[in-house]
Amino acid sequence: MNAIYSDSGAPILPGASIGVIGGGQLGRYFVIEARRMGYVTWVLDPDANAPAMQLAENPVVAHYDDMEALEKLGRACDAVTVEFENVPSQSLHMLSSHCRVAPSADCIKVAQDRDLEKKTAQTHGLSPVPYASITSESDLTSAAKAVTFPAILKTARLGYDGKGQHICHNEEELAAAFQAVEGAACVLEQRIDLAAEVSVVLARGIDGQSVVFPLSRNVHVGGILSTSTVPSGLSQEILACAESQALKLANGLNFVGVLAVEFFIDADGNVLFNEMAPRPHNSGHYTLDATVTSQFEQQMRALCGLPLGSVALLSPVCMINVLGDVWTEKNPDWMRVVETPGAHLHLYGKAAARAGRKMGHINCLADSAEEALAAAHGIHGKLPQLT
Repeated sequence: MNAIYSDSGAPILPGASIGVIGGGQLGRYFVIEARRMGYVTWVLDPDANAPAMQLAENPVVAHYDDMEALEKLGRACDAVTVEFENVPSQSLHMLSSHCRVAPSADCIKVAQDRDLEKKTAQTHGLSPVPYASITSESDLTSAAKAVTFPAILKTARLGYDGKGQHICHNEEELAAAFQAVEGAACVLEQRIDLAAEVSVVLARGIDGQSVVFPLSRNVHVGGILSTSTVPSGLSQEILACAESQALKLANGLNFVGVLAVEFFIDADGNVLFNEMAPRPHNSGHYTLDATVTSQFEQQMRALCGLPLGSVALLSPVCMINVLGDVWTEKNPDWMRVVETPGAHLHLYGKAAARAGRKMGHINCLADSAEEALAAAHGIHGKLPQLT
C-alpha cells in the first residue's frame, strides 16, 4: 500500500513537474512562467484546445472529477495548483495524497460559495456588504426586511462576470428573481452608493510571508471587468485598510498561492468586502508588464516554496479587457495597438470570439494613471474593423 504524501514544505526547484487544473487564460500564463523558469508542465482540462493546453508539454484531456486522470496528474507532478475556483474539492483532496496542492481544498471550497465566503470573511474581521442568506422561498420575507432595497440577488455558486445576478427593488421583484434562478441558494446584497471598486492581489508563501501588489482601481461594464488602473488615486487610508483586510483573510485561511480580494468603497469611504478569488485575477494582469514580478510568477514561487519576488511598480498602467464584442466580420485592428508606445497586447489563443468572452487584454503604460487610462480607452475604441 502506497504511503500518503506528506509535504515537508521543501523548495521545489526547476526541473520538477508542475501541474495546473484548468486550461483557460490564467492557466496559460502559469504554464508560460513555469516553462520559462525551467519546470515541466502538466495541464488537466476537458478541452484539448484550451489556451493552456496549447502550451503544456503534458496536456491531460479529462473532466475535473475524473479520478483516474487526477491520479495520473498527482503521480506525475511534484505540485499542483488551480486556474479557477470551481474544481471539485474531492478532486483536490485526492491530489493532495500524491503531491503538494496549493491553495488547499479547504480554501477553494470557501470561494465556491458566496454565503460561506461572506461568513468566512466576517470570521476573520472583514466587513462584507450588508446581505442576507436565502436557501428557500421561506427566507424571502426575512431577507427583504434585513436588506435595504435596491438590492442584488446573486446565486451562491457558479456566478461570475455578472452571471446569476438580478437587481431587485422590492420584495415582489425579489420573489420573481428567486423564481428565475429556480430556487438556487442565493445571497441578497444591499446595493450600496459606490464610490470605487478596488482589488488587492497578494501572494502568500508556505512560510506565511506575504507580498501585496499595488492596488488597482477597477471599472466594470455589464458586470464584466473593463479596466484596472494603477495607481488607483485613492487615499492611503483606504488603500491601507483594504490591504490589511486582505492580509487578515489570507492569514486566517492559511492561504498559499495568489489571492485576489475585491472590495467596494462606499460614498463614506468604508471598505466593504465583495469577494475573493483563490488564484491570479483579471485585475492583476497589469503585473505582466508593469511590476518587477508578475502575479503568475508569484503563483509559481508560492506553490514551489521559493522566495516571493518584488512587487515594485515599474510604471503607471491601465489594463483594458478585449472582449469578443470587438470582432466584426474581420479581426480587430491590432495595428492600433502595436503602433502605440507603451501598449502591450495579450491574446489568449481562444478559437471563437463571442460577445462578453474575454479574448485578451491590453496593458497601457504611461507617465501617469490618467494618461494610461486615456490611452487604453483610445486604443480600444479603434479596435473594431468597421465595414
